[in-house]
Amino acid sequence: MSKILTTQLSGLLQRITQNEEDAIEETARLLAQAAIGEGHVYFACFGEMQVVELNALYAVEPFPKLVRWTADTVLTETDRVCIFTRSAHNMEALALAQELHQRFIPFAAVASEVDNSENPLADLAYTYISTRIKGGLLPNDVGQRIVVPHAIAGLFVYEAVKIAYDEMLELDEEEL
Repeated sequence: MSKILTTQLSGLLQRITQNEEDAIEETARLLAQAAIGEGHVYFACFGEMQVVELNALYAVEPFPKLVRWTADTVLTETDRVCIFTRSAHNMEALALAQELHQRFIPFAAVASEVDNSENPLADLAYTYISTRIKGGLLPNDVGQRIVVPHAIAGLFVYEAVKIAYDEMLELDEEEL
């Protein structure tokens, strides 16, 4: 079963890479605006996607200029936020997205659904990345689909964004 899981995960990550490459680059650019300027970068992570913020703050290579986000955080127009959520229909994530949109604070969002007219989060976000998870990756003995890797996909997207973001910050430092 582990070989099948490896194959399915590999396919998922390849689909993200192939379909979301431009959005990943745009998201890194959006977040770099705050890091290069006077703002802060925040990750607002919901559900199991909170693992992304923990990794970004405490990993061997933390995300530069990232500040912990809470519901009490006071954001300004120079700040940038990236919302990570399992679903584009998560009520907490949507409430934050609507607030940011109304206050003209550009933000990115990462969720499983593709960007279409039925996706309220993608409609509000400045940049949007889909993890493209529609359900479980593997069938079990009773025909159900199991292993729904939202956290793994979120961490993959995070790492892809971080690579581009770090490159942008290095370029900015070289120009100074």
